[in-house]
Amino acid sequence: MSMAFNEEQDELRKSVRRFLEQKSSSADVRRLMETDEGYDPAVWQQMAEQLGLQGLALPEEHGGSGFGFIEQIVVVEEMGRALLCSPYFSSVVLAGTALVESGDDAAQKDLLPGIADGSTIATLAWVENPSDWTVDGISATAKRSGDGYTIDGKKTLVLDGHTASLILVVAKADGGPSLFAIDASAAGITRKKLDSLDMTRKLASLELSGTPARLIGNEGDAVGIMEGTLRLAIVALAAEQVGAAQKCLEMSTEYAKLRVQFGRPIGSFQAIKHKCADMLLEVESARSAAYYAAWAAADGTDELPVVASLAKAYCSDAFASAATENIQIHGGIGFTWEHDAHLYYRRAKSSEQFLGSATSHRELLAQQLLAAESV
Repeated sequence: MSMAFNEEQDELRKSVRRFLEQKSSSADVRRLMETDEGYDPAVWQQMAEQLGLQGLALPEEHGGSGFGFIEQIVVVEEMGRALLCSPYFSSVVLAGTALVESGDDAAQKDLLPGIADGSTIATLAWVENPSDWTVDGISATAKRSGDGYTIDGKKTLVLDGHTASLILVVAKADGGPSLFAIDASAAGITRKKLDSLDMTRKLASLELSGTPARLIGNEGDAVGIMEGTLRLAIVALAAEQVGAAQKCLEMSTEYAKLRVQFGRPIGSFQAIKHKCADMLLEVESARSAAYYAAWAAADGTDELPVVASLAKAYCSDAFASAATENIQIHGGIGFTWEHDAHLYYRRAKSSEQFLGSATSHRELLAQQLLAAESV
């Protein structure tokens, strides 16, 4: 397993960072998080047309560039660092991955090109209980109707669900939990934007009543599709958390150099030195965990389920700690609405729960290790 970025990947990181410094400044983030859409359509198209980010890791035969998971990790890490307001995670990381994992060639041919060129914003809807991010408790039902299906049920915590034009929904069919594609303009669908702690990441609830749907793959395939999709999404989220945590560290150290108290920079005080040193240790450890999980995912190793949960748990804790210490080091100004420190804190707390809390992943990790020992 190679664990070093190559020259092309380093150049990709530099290009994405330059782009985000221009298009996702603090002013841009604050402007977009106040809108209902939560993103800038012009920037979204530039991401697709100038950098090819939406199709970067999607198959070439379906409009993508055919790069791998490591390239996608580089992109989401930089997006986390900039708190980019966009439907990239929902459309590419969740929905795009689910379509690839489905193995349904016809659905991929029809749906992936739009995701790859940015003309389609997609999302994945499976959560019904906010504390359960698995498919075990799915109650939404799918019934055959002519050549297709209709779905009845409710979904919550759907990332960008209020703006997506394509929604992939997990529902119970006769053959078991299955994945379906729904046109957001179809009859019988009601979408509502939810108020959330992190205003830079939009969530919605869905109500489906006899909504026409297309089966993706075969009936009963959703368990396997979602397992593969969520493991990759968890690792991508861990990398995003690393990027944001790194930015918190940079903000803290820069402020510690500039802020003067009692005639000297606060960075010279032992208490501040210890905080910054602890942040550095946690961020670098989180980076190691996320990168190891990313390479395990790229190589398709059997340890991915274990290291994915490990990365999510550790990176969630590290980001939350870095965001908290960032506010503490900034002192009074860090608590104000005008300072960006609280934006990273809000993202840290929401990411900590998204796709399963750190506690739930530690429990899952323990179960996986016990199961491995018993074999």
